[in-house]
Amino acid sequence: MPTTANLIDWVIFAAGVLGAMVFDRFLCRGADKTGAIPLRLALQRSALWVLVGLSMAVWIFARFDSTSAITYVTAYLVEESLSVDNLFVFLVIFRHFRVKDAEQNRVLFWGVFGAVVLRGIFIVAGSELLRHFSATAYVFGAILVFGGLKLLKKEKDYSDPEKTAVYRFARKFLRTTPEYAGDRFLVRQEGHLLATPLLLVLIAIEFTDILFAVDSVPAVLAISEDLYIVYTSNILAVLGLRAMFFLLSGMMDRFHKLDIALSLVLVFVGLKMGLHHFIQIPNLISLGVVLLLLAIGIVLSLLMPPPKSPAADSERT
Repeated sequence: MPTTANLIDWVIFAAGVLGAMVFDRFLCRGADKTGAIPLRLALQRSALWVLVGLSMAVWIFARFDSTSAITYVTAYLVEESLSVDNLFVFLVIFRHFRVKDAEQNRVLFWGVFGAVVLRGIFIVAGSELLRHFSATAYVFGAILVFGGLKLLKKEKDYSDPEKTAVYRFARKFLRTTPEYAGDRFLVRQEGHLLATPLLLVLIAIEFTDILFAVDSVPAVLAISEDLYIVYTSNILAVLGLRAMFFLLSGMMDRFHKLDIALSLVLVFVGLKMGLHHFIQIPNLISLGVVLLLLAIGIVLSLLMPPPKSPAADSERT
């Protein structure tokens, strides 16, 4: 895949990410005795990763040009906004399996680590398909448009993670303990190494990210063909997921209109990718469209609060 970056650029990116991860780990010491992440700490960690993401744009501007920086910001915003949908699913999985706050942090850490590796593979594979088979752009574009329309129609159903094929497969072939063992994925009992239910939760999280990568990776490839921009924007957005989860977990239901905005973003980038041979949309315009759609989704969510469920009313009485 073509790229304007050299080895030094990749080394600086890796060093910056590792440094941010170490500092993020240092911030985790502020968790309370139960392992829960306080709102103030979650806000600090989210701000850290947003700062890292935006700092990357400044570096790309200084290292290359303004066009590359705008392209990166557009790709980063698209990936970050699509990642919010992941958070809703993670919340469903944790609630379904009754995973405690302390264990959630560990699962998300390794889940994000796995996502960094898997998405790197997806990005390289997808870019090679685009480079050798130009018709792949039409296929990716159709996938994005279909995914956007599917999201708009609320056809996604994550109500029961145990019904997924990968979870049933893991449950069938892994020897597991009946109960959790703190934040451990594996335990040794009577000389046998057994998986805990927390490992099954991690598998469900990883599989969910793979499903979302089917949409998010083509979406970023629709914005840029530069491997450096595609990979850095994707990875920095994913790395901020863990902190963002604890920031938004208590208020996710308020952003019920965000799915509409995300669906329109997918449709827009899908059309841009599928029609790129006929219509060339400048990246500055793409950035404006993405920002406008996300702003509309957030404003509509705040102006039109979701109806209170009977269950919530009964809990108060």
